[in-house]
Amino acid sequence: MKFHTLFINRHPLPRMVGAMSFMVFLSACTVGPDFQTPAASESQHYDPQAEQQLAQRIGYGKRINGDWWTAFRSPKLDALVRRAIDGNLELVAADATIRQAASSVAAAEGALYPQVDFAAQAGRQRTHNGPEPTVSNFYAIGPRVGFDLDAFGGNKRLVEQQQAFTQLQKHRYEAAYLTLTGDVASQALLLASANAQMQAVEKLLANDSKNLELVRAAHANGATTQIDVSLAETRLAQDRTLLPPLAQQRDSARHALSILTGKGPADWVAPEFELAEFALPSNVPVSLPSEMARNRPDVLQAEAELHMASAAVGVATANLYPHVELSASLAQAASGNGGAALWGFAAGLTAPIFNGGTLKAERQAAVDGYQASLAGYQQTVIQSFGQVADTLQAINHDAEQNLAQEDALRAADSSFRLNQQAYAQGENSILQVLEAERAYEQALLGQIRVKTAQYLDTVRLYVALGGNSVGVFEQKVASRDAPKLSYQ
Repeated sequence: MKFHTLFINRHPLPRMVGAMSFMVFLSACTVGPDFQTPAASESQHYDPQAEQQLAQRIGYGKRINGDWWTAFRSPKLDALVRRAIDGNLELVAADATIRQAASSVAAAEGALYPQVDFAAQAGRQRTHNGPEPTVSNFYAIGPRVGFDLDAFGGNKRLVEQQQAFTQLQKHRYEAAYLTLTGDVASQALLLASANAQMQAVEKLLANDSKNLELVRAAHANGATTQIDVSLAETRLAQDRTLLPPLAQQRDSARHALSILTGKGPADWVAPEFELAEFALPSNVPVSLPSEMARNRPDVLQAEAELHMASAAVGVATANLYPHVELSASLAQAASGNGGAALWGFAAGLTAPIFNGGTLKAERQAAVDGYQASLAGYQQTVIQSFGQVADTLQAINHDAEQNLAQEDALRAADSSFRLNQQAYAQGENSILQVLEAERAYEQALLGQIRVKTAQYLDTVRLYVALGGNSVGVFEQKVASRDAPKLSYQ
């Protein structure tokens, strides 16, 4: 149902004021739910067992401050992460997407204001309603103002929806930032681990080669059998298989670091890293579950999606109610030899009467969409708790494995030294010394792998806790918009 009322009167002002007052009263009404941030989790723990066992390394109830990767005390890593933040193309794309979303908000807000158009028309016409046909010129020129009163807040909810979408894009930027910094740190550690393991394997291979030479000499002198020679050759061949996977890990880490910094592997090569350059953080701050949910970009993304779904319910609800539009025009028009100034003011109302249940179904779909988004938000929160719990337990098991590996390394070192002393006293053969040295090199290789796991799981914990990434986009904008200081 649609009708228009045209006010053309010698004294239109009182009627116009009354109509405007009524319309302004209607515009104060905004239907649909007002979004409320979901309540924080009441849980105070991720995994009590893991938290208790890691009490010496975990600052429970504390927040991450500053750049989390600086806790590893590697200036080279700090410089690499900064280079990646400045050059990463995913962050560039996310930045542009945020600006696009902000423009969409501005476009949606434009509907809340009067729309002013200017129209002009000119032509030549022939009229047949007189004794003789006449030909005359005509024109009309002037502005037109239209205003959607948004009596039930549908446009306001659209603006709210676009604003929530902009927040969603900002949190996606934060998530990309968090993933980027975590990936750079992880790849740098994998590169350092590959270098350390390759050095240990090369020493192991050198030991195997010496062992094989001695066994072959002993066999030539009749002191040993061909079986011993075959065994020494097998060990050397088997240990040689350890190098190619480590070289691939090293090269893949180099390539990944190049890509993360926005360069091709042939255009920029990452610096070399050694495990000795890193220090394992002695006290990792772990925020409470209720606080952590506000520090993870993926949780805030889910909240923004929930906000969008809530606004969509408001839009669908407003569509159930009448739609009111005001318009006014002023034109100078002429036809033939006569001209006049024309003005008009109109109010139009469109109200749904029968649409086959479409509008109600759309609102129900919006409500169901909100329920789905709410469940998705809750699932994201629960998964975030699970990721932190898994990482805490991983760090716990890494510590246990590190203690066991240190015992194995000490035992292998003691055996090697005892065999060296026994050989010096003539109590055993050089082969026994080399076997003990080989066992020590293998234990050293195992320790490198355990230490790498400790570093990587610590990185994963920082990432699982959000890495202090919430708000980095605003910091970037503030830094970008800050006035440049000039020094004379």
